[in-house]
Amino acid sequence: MADEQLHILVSGACGRMGRFVAAGIAEAPDMQIVGAVDPAGQGRLLTEFVSSAPADITVSGHLVATLEESQPQIMVDFTAPAVVMGNIEAALDAGVACVVGTTGLSATDLQVVAKMCTSKQVPCLIAPNFSIGANMMMKFAAQAAEVFDYAEIIERHHEGKVDAPSGTALTTAEMMSAARRKPLQEVPTKHDKLPGSRGGVTDERLRIHSLRMPGYVANQEVVLGGTGEVLKIEHITTSRECFIPGVLLAIRKILQFEGLVYGLEKIL
Repeated sequence: MADEQLHILVSGACGRMGRFVAAGIAEAPDMQIVGAVDPAGQGRLLTEFVSSAPADITVSGHLVATLEESQPQIMVDFTAPAVVMGNIEAALDAGVACVVGTTGLSATDLQVVAKMCTSKQVPCLIAPNFSIGANMMMKFAAQAAEVFDYAEIIERHHEGKVDAPSGTALTTAEMMSAARRKPLQEVPTKHDKLPGSRGGVTDERLRIHSLRMPGYVANQEVVLGGTGEVLKIEHITTSRECFIPGVLLAIRKILQFEGLVYGLEKIL
């Protein structure tokens, strides 16, 4: 059975999301964790962070060395914007496919990853959100944007999220714009008494409001307005466990693809 399992390295294994990912992989019968990397847990057993993890996995602080030692087929990365590009490059250089949930990547970053995937002939899936429900929310928002001319996005995340707005919010805005093929209508205010109070504005003229505070995991609300009516499309996350089915799906499918795959909706 072990030979039939997918061999996975988890990068960011000791983080808030990384622990859930590692647990999900450890409990999947067709997967095996062969390596774990996270400077925050360097030298400690992975079981200290994930009770269901293999007992013989020691957390490393050095990705390149761990890729060479553990020989994974796939690296799953939930780390930070400052290090994710280097992690992807290291994995692709080693011939290891990538499933990336780290957000904060720019359009230029995605172009660079796409070129690396083509050059190395190794696939990489990057998704701003691995929740099935969140991806359905984005799809519905894009459909609604075809018939509503006014829209804004409110995204709410935990206090530890380092980037704003979220990758999910930006992707939602892009999907809504692509569905419309024209910018949304703007509702400017004549007197902004507090700069930024109306939120940030995307190239698609869509305002995004970001909340960061304890109590939230990852919520998003798309509000669309029309004559005499308002439509709200909301996704509420109560636990990071909601992301795991999408991560496992990506792991199971990534080796069937070529190049860069952006967005979980591409494989649903």
